[in-house]
Parts: sequence; C-alpha cells; structure tokens
Amino acid sequence: MPRAIVLNPADNVATLLDAGQAGDACALEGERTGKLVLLQDVPFGHKVCVTETSPGQEILKYGQVIGRASHAIRAGEHMHVHNIESARARGDLHKG
Repeated sequence: MPRAIVLNPADNVATLLDAGQAGDACALEGERTGKLVLLQDVPFGHKVCVTETSPGQEILKYGQVIGRASHAIRAGEHMHVHNIESARARGDLHKG
C-alpha cells in the first residue's frame, strides 16, 4: 500500500512516499491519518489531493499557499501542473 505524508494539518495535499496506481488505497501519515483511494497513477514524490478542491481554491503544502486549483480536483487525484496554477515566484502576479 502506498504511503503519503501530510506535512501540516491545514494542507489539502499529501506527498507520496511510494508510487501509487489508480485504485490503490493510500495510507495518509503525518499531520493527517487515514486512507484514501488514488483515482490516478501518482509518481513517488508527487502530490495527491486529500480534500475536495474547488476551482480557484488555494493549494496548501507545509501550511503555505503553493498555488491555486485551475479546476475542480477530487480527493485522490494527482495534483501537479495540469491542475494547479503556481503562486510561487510569480512576478506577473505582483501589482505595480
């Protein structure tokens, strides 16, 4: 069973400690425990959604905003550049 770690209780993502495949039960460890079913293949070190996420909602990792959901994301889905718009190092977001 793949494992994923939640680094802060406010996080809506977990980082996979083992690669997982769609349909695998994934054990959550760290600041949130339990299990969730992976809806997609998720490589080692990548993020998985742990709570239903609405379009535009902030993505939290380490208790910090790392981006925004570009569309609705279900718990168990792979979270990466295809569904997260980064909020880090975005000079174009600064107002002058």
